[in-house]
Amino acid sequence: MPDIDPDDEDAVYKPLRFLPIVYVLMTISSLWVIYMFCHVIPRLQVGVTTNLVEQPIRLHAQIECGLFNYITVMLLLCYARSMLTHPGEIPTDDPKWDYNSAPKSHIELKEKKRSGDRRHCKWCGKYKPDRCHHCRVCRICILKMDHHCPWIYNCVGFYNYKYFFLLIMYSAMACQFMFFTMQSSVYKAFVDQEDLFPMFLLVFGQTLTFFLSILLTTFWAFHIWLVSRSMTTIEFCEKNTVHKKDDGEGACWGWCGDSTYIDSPYDVGALRNFRAVLGRNPLLWLLPIWNVPSDGLSYETEGTPLRPSASKGESYAADLDATRLVRRPGNTQIM
Repeated sequence: MPDIDPDDEDAVYKPLRFLPIVYVLMTISSLWVIYMFCHVIPRLQVGVTTNLVEQPIRLHAQIECGLFNYITVMLLLCYARSMLTHPGEIPTDDPKWDYNSAPKSHIELKEKKRSGDRRHCKWCGKYKPDRCHHCRVCRICILKMDHHCPWIYNCVGFYNYKYFFLLIMYSAMACQFMFFTMQSSVYKAFVDQEDLFPMFLLVFGQTLTFFLSILLTTFWAFHIWLVSRSMTTIEFCEKNTVHKKDDGEGACWGWCGDSTYIDSPYDVGALRNFRAVLGRNPLLWLLPIWNVPSDGLSYETEGTPLRPSASKGESYAADLDATRLVRRPGNTQIM
């Protein structure tokens, strides 16, 4: 989590930014209590005489209890790591990123200004690596910044994106698991005319998990697509606009007038893209363990220049805002 400056004029309001975290933790706790005490424990038939126990129901309840608590533990671990892991910032002890030092000619960057100069941050006083953006909430430049998330009171960047990705996944899984497995208890509560309060809790939990399942599953699917294309949310929202060539008819999203798909220059194939985010070992992909062999300062590409030369010996500076995306190999390149 980025440091908080005690001399900041807005420091007095910063504790209020923890309210989303309190809300999330209260929601998780409430749903856990509803599921365990209104669904699982009654189905475990604790205190029921042995010969009256319905063994299939108890077995299902034991399996559900184990799976649900495992998912919940993983969710909380990913949530904690998303909050407490610094997303990554530009090194302070490396002179090649110092704005006051002379730029190093051997530094290979894909993203530059139109003039060919290196991008820099006027607030941090540093040169920016590729895919780095300044967060005005955290007030630092974040490596491979995806977005600032108030629900974790942190930026989502290079070093904690894996944990954020897994957090969305386990949250969607938990809500889906609750929704589909708790239906029998809701039905039984209406048939047996249960007391009002337990029935209210079951209906409330079922309704809340239904809507959360839709939202979280959609959000997770979106991030799966982003990872498969090696894009961040910022790159998708702000840099995925492609203007039609020389016709002045505006822009299009994802698809252009000639029906060719626009891709990220950092896209090196779906498998390699996932390995760049979740780590090289697939056995550790679903665990909140950091195993990504990179420093967030440079990224693999297919070698396609962001703006090709018009003639031999002539080169153009790649501008981030205009040439973030290139066409797939085999299609006509953006000029």
